[in-house]
Amino acid sequence: MSYRPSLWPVSVKAVALDRRARVVLLRNERAEWELPGGRLEIGPPEGSCPGDPSPEATVERELREETGWEVQAGELIDTWIYEPLPGRRVLIVTYACVVLTPDQAPVVSHEHSRVGLFSETEVADLNMPAGYKRSIAAVYASTSRG
Repeated sequence: MSYRPSLWPVSVKAVALDRRARVVLLRNERAEWELPGGRLEIGPPEGSCPGDPSPEATVERELREETGWEVQAGELIDTWIYEPLPGRRVLIVTYACVVLTPDQAPVVSHEHSRVGLFSETEVADLNMPAGYKRSIAAVYASTSRG
């Protein structure tokens, strides 16, 4: 029997703040709030359309698809391992993003049940994995430094 290594799913997430410094979050099927984002796409094997050229491009595409916002990926904030279901682990990569359409209200996509904008103080009480809260706190801390 030959060795076959396990592969880690990678999910690239964004911390994006609107003009009023509220973070955009999405409600998932587990009734948790999460940062918008998703998996890197490699494209089909026949090459009919290109995959994502970088994690930054992935997060920009995912924000557009999930919220309607145009963003520019910025600083890499954090990486952490999340186990959303027993035995299923995902590597989360989080970027701070600059919203290029700050006056546009975010919209909810078919992938989530709700979209919300939350202040820094509201985040602590949300049903959300600690890694997301840590990433959000890091972005708020960097914006307060200036």
